[in-house]
Amino acid sequence: MIKHYVVEGMTSEENGTSVETEITDLPGTQGVEVDVATGTVSVTGEGFTDADIAHAVESAGFVLRLED
Repeated sequence: MIKHYVVEGMTSEENGTSVETEITDLPGTQGVEVDVATGTVSVTGEGFTDADIAHAVESAGFVLRLED
């Protein structure tokens, strides 16, 4: 499963790395791609919820919303 999200507030590669690290630490995630320029994150894996991803993004200091 691949899920796509929008993360508000990322302005640098360092921000993207923080978000990627927090999401990668979640059980069930197999891959994370962060695009700081567009503010998008794609997560591959099974067994995680949108709430899990939101919590991880918030732990990195940012706000998550589901991509339309």
